[in-house]
Amino acid sequence: MGNARLHSIHIHPVKAFRSLPLREVVVEPWGPAGDRRWMLVDDGGKVVTQRRRPRLALAVAELLPGGGVRLSAPGAEPVTVSVPRPGRTVPVVLFRDRFEAVPAEDDAVHAWCSAYLGTDVRLVHLDDPATRRPVDPQYARPGETVTLADGYPLLLTTTASLDRLNSLIARGDHPAEGPLPMARFRPNVVVEGTSPWEEDTWTHVTVGEVAFRVAKPCGRCVVTTTDQGTARRGREPLHTLAAHRKTDGELLFGQNLVPLSTGTIRVGDPVEVLA
Repeated sequence: MGNARLHSIHIHPVKAFRSLPLREVVVEPWGPAGDRRWMLVDDGGKVVTQRRRPRLALAVAELLPGGGVRLSAPGAEPVTVSVPRPGRTVPVVLFRDRFEAVPAEDDAVHAWCSAYLGTDVRLVHLDDPATRRPVDPQYARPGETVTLADGYPLLLTTTASLDRLNSLIARGDHPAEGPLPMARFRPNVVVEGTSPWEEDTWTHVTVGEVAFRVAKPCGRCVVTTTDQGTARRGREPLHTLAAHRKTDGELLFGQNLVPLSTGTIRVGDPVEVLA
């Protein structure tokens, strides 16, 4: 483990859009700066993700200075969205969580997103990540909050575990679907230089100057079966995870992290296991 390093960093300015690679990122108490501060909701205020709309894999959100985003997608002219001014919020639902978010101010943005997906959606912004949404209380400490990620501030995966999973897929029922790229798992931080599944044993780690606690393993969903370059779905990796990585009804790959400190992490930073 002495040679473990940060292999890559990824953020998702709009939840469920394509991930963006970065060379460095500031870690805030609720996650990487700029990660999942925007999301789409339907006419009932419920989150819209690749679970229901795999075409979101082809949409790109570039982060702009100040927290705005530039949206682009196949067959659509790009559109720029500014962070909305403080004011009117609307109730939204992200899985089991209900909280308030701020709609984008430009109706043309909502129309752009709706036209791309072929259904009525609205783009909303999380204005105050410090107060709006707590981390799952079953695994949280008092005061811990999260942005619009599924449940936790960061997701960590390792290249060694992906290599092992791909070797299992190659020997399994659907070898033609592999090898799978890491993009299928939509992590924030990818670590190299470990043993396969070593991260299952971690409870506290540092990445560069920033300390994290490992909250729980990540249970995977149908999004992992979605090719992030074509939006087509297959059976892997869920078929293989069900055979080899099923615990308490969850198919596990990766670990959810909560920051214990803040600071900048950079590709190449050393990763140390504290416990």
